[in-house]
Amino acid sequence: MSRWVAVLAGGSGTRFWPLSSSTTPKQLLPLAGEESLLSMTISRLEGLIPPARTLVVTSRELAGAVQQMLPELPRDNVLAEPRAASTGPALAWATVVAAQRDPDASLLSLHADWYVGDAEAFQQTAARALDVAETHDALVTVGITPTRPDPGYGYIETGEPVDDDALSVQRFREKPDRATAERLIADGALWNSGLFAWTAARFLEETHAIAPEIAPHLSDLERGAVESFYERVTAIPVDISHFERSSRVIVVPGRFPWDDIGTWAALARVRSRDGQGNVLVGPAVQRDASNCVAWAEDGSIVLYGVEDLVVVRAHGVTLVTSPAAAARLKELLASLPDELTRGSTEDV
Repeated sequence: MSRWVAVLAGGSGTRFWPLSSSTTPKQLLPLAGEESLLSMTISRLEGLIPPARTLVVTSRELAGAVQQMLPELPRDNVLAEPRAASTGPALAWATVVAAQRDPDASLLSLHADWYVGDAEAFQQTAARALDVAETHDALVTVGITPTRPDPGYGYIETGEPVDDDALSVQRFREKPDRATAERLIADGALWNSGLFAWTAARFLEETHAIAPEIAPHLSDLERGAVESFYERVTAIPVDISHFERSSRVIVVPGRFPWDDIGTWAALARVRSRDGQGNVLVGPAVQRDASNCVAWAEDGSIVLYGVEDLVVVRAHGVTLVTSPAAAARLKELLASLPDELTRGSTEDV
């Protein structure tokens, strides 16, 4: 059985406006370090899964940029979606492609916009997830021990042991309020990282059994009619189409530093900070400032006598906001004049 990986690299990352846009979304930006998030994701897989068995699912608009960024990938391993249809259809396509090239394929699925603080521990966890998926013929998710009651994450309520550290799943809880998140953490719930594993055969069988939004259209993918598939398929996250409905779900613990880089405030968790807790990128300086994030892309930023701010200068626009409000940039963009937001689109 050969092992494949499907890397989800669609979406525009509007929460990183004004730096991100429809042509340079967050996965193509160096938000967590010197390399883009996508390049870091692919590098993290080195030695675990080779480029020949690495599939990247992205949009048609981004396919060229992805191929240029990842020249080691075969061109037909970049799957360019005709339209955004969420992760269920995207992973169905990737799974069909892997199964057609190798009927005994198993797949690891991950997003291209994560921070991972320990590549070796990540690989150990990923290999463990694939082992459990293959041994128990199951859909496997990786759960991360929460470090805070974050309402923006999904949570996993675990059940009985299945195999050493692998556990059954009682229930998924998507983006609970803070009080509920605190209770879930106290009860031992894990963050649902979105790092998944399955055999192609199991995923496709589950698709036919429990995912009516996708199943009737799988034959389009199997005969190479991708346009027809995306014209007819219903957009749905794989968390709902498969994991929340299946009776064959197992969770394994992820013992590595992990963060979903979803807003500007996340940079304070994944980048180095100065002695006053500031993250300063580009020509940004601070005097008597604390706990700020400043990203200077096309001009200097000076922070003076302030705290708890996010300041971004990019593409001729300066954004000044708070870490809490930075999570609501979609709402802001919808209210701004077109000339300020041109190039920004909705996330998928």
